[in-house]
Amino acid sequence: MSFRKPSAGKGSKKGASAGDQTSSDIPRKTVYRLSLYFRCLGLMVANRESIVSSAALASVAGVHPAQLRKDLTYCGPLGKRGTGYEVIHLRNRLEEILGRASLQPVILVGAGNLGQALLSYKGFAREGFEITGAFDIRSQKATSGKIPVRSMSRLREFLGKNGIRMAILSVPGHSAQQVADELVGAGIHAILNFSSTVLHLPETVAVNNVNLAIELENLSYFAR
Repeated sequence: MSFRKPSAGKGSKKGASAGDQTSSDIPRKTVYRLSLYFRCLGLMVANRESIVSSAALASVAGVHPAQLRKDLTYCGPLGKRGTGYEVIHLRNRLEEILGRASLQPVILVGAGNLGQALLSYKGFAREGFEITGAFDIRSQKATSGKIPVRSMSRLREFLGKNGIRMAILSVPGHSAQQVADELVGAGIHAILNFSSTVLHLPETVAVNNVNLAIELENLSYFAR
């Protein structure tokens, strides 16, 4: 998986303190690691652990303790020197920063084989996301489970009514750029790209690329 970092923009707060950080102030790689910490803390909550040291949490997450402490400075004052972090308090703070307090709506564009599999996946809701709409250029794809697959001609209207800013793109590579441009023009700010095409979009649009062939190719090198 790879990502492209969006630019800070004119509204970024250069002088904000750690406690005033918003998601747009935090570097992309740090946000990724905060998600790792959030999941590690979830397991600790399930195991009824109340306090965790930076060294212990860093070990579980697979990072250096100094890196973890640096990442958590974006979350404001949390732990106490010599006593560690309160597990539930830290998890709740990360939940707030990552926007996990409520289900985040996302649309899916491209209801082919991969798109159908993604629509059927139950894990999105457990992770705080809800696919609220699906779109495809082929009108014969009427439904996928409980989610209707709408015509692309209804995309802009749907996004305008529901205020959705995230999209999953699972269309063929030859049409990915055109569809991505349409998504951005309709108000999408972040795209999870499953196509094989490298998208060229404004720097204000966040793009995460998931290319399964590249991931397998990388693994095959180490397997040999």
